[in-house]
Amino acid sequence: MNPSALHEAVAVQFGQGGGRGRRRTVRVAVEQEFVVSDAATGDAVPIERVRRAADSLYLSFEPGGQLELSLPCGPDPARLLCDVTHDLQRHLAAAGIRIQPIPVDPRPHVQLQLTSPRYVAMQRHFDTIGSAGRRMMRRTASTQVCLDWWPGRAGLEQWRVLNLAGPFLAAAFARSAGPDGRLTTWLDVDPARTGFNDRVLHGDDPVAAYADFAAGATVFVDGGPAEHLTTMFPPVRPRATYLEVRFLDAQEPAAVGCAITALTGLLYDDERRRRVLAALEPERHRLAEQWHAAAAGELDGLEAAA
Repeated sequence: MNPSALHEAVAVQFGQGGGRGRRRTVRVAVEQEFVVSDAATGDAVPIERVRRAADSLYLSFEPGGQLELSLPCGPDPARLLCDVTHDLQRHLAAAGIRIQPIPVDPRPHVQLQLTSPRYVAMQRHFDTIGSAGRRMMRRTASTQVCLDWWPGRAGLEQWRVLNLAGPFLAAAFARSAGPDGRLTTWLDVDPARTGFNDRVLHGDDPVAAYADFAAGATVFVDGGPAEHLTTMFPPVRPRATYLEVRFLDAQEPAAVGCAITALTGLLYDDERRRRVLAALEPERHRLAEQWHAAAAGELDGLEAAA
């Protein structure tokens, strides 16, 4: 892949490609995933059956049939999630469908339901590494939080502190751990693509560091650098005007507000953000070790990110 074209595509993800610039606002949106099953049998449910029953504008699906709610920003994103989830559960229950906000589907064998060329190619690539790719695609669920990304020095601090505090936040809100945990699965999927270490924090230029990270991952989709970047799955993903937190296990909707409070306090309180960053930067070389400890359930939650 052309390094110059890749660098340009990464620059767009870091808000350097024109369009609406970053602003010093505080907006939050939630993407919540659920494991889906037939209420009577516990079996998988075809996506089209779920779609017909759901009656929701915010619905999409993951490769194994996991349901995802992608909600807009609002004054109270946690309450919005609870309200939409309640309505969704009511519609699905009437059709004999159950959804669970759990990080790992307990069923050992789940079929691939999304069979577009992208997902077939993704699975084929992951199969060359091991079995974790199939587990991730078909059997895991998360709560993703999207947070406004500020310009200038504050934005750089936000990028670094979220990456450095990630293991501690993941541990604090973990709902699975050990060999069968969701985070363990992610650590094993494709280390060149998931970046559970400090590689995106190397040097003083985050665009160059992220471009180097992306250049090290195998290309398995058509569409050039921009499409390749959609197949990068770091714990924190740059999205031009916001940061996408991807490291949380699926949370109970009623508990998502606690995660949002922890994240917004870390990002938007200047004094706290800089204090945490100063504490964690000297330990940056231990980031991979910390992610593995979090996956094993051996890391002390928010202590180092408080």
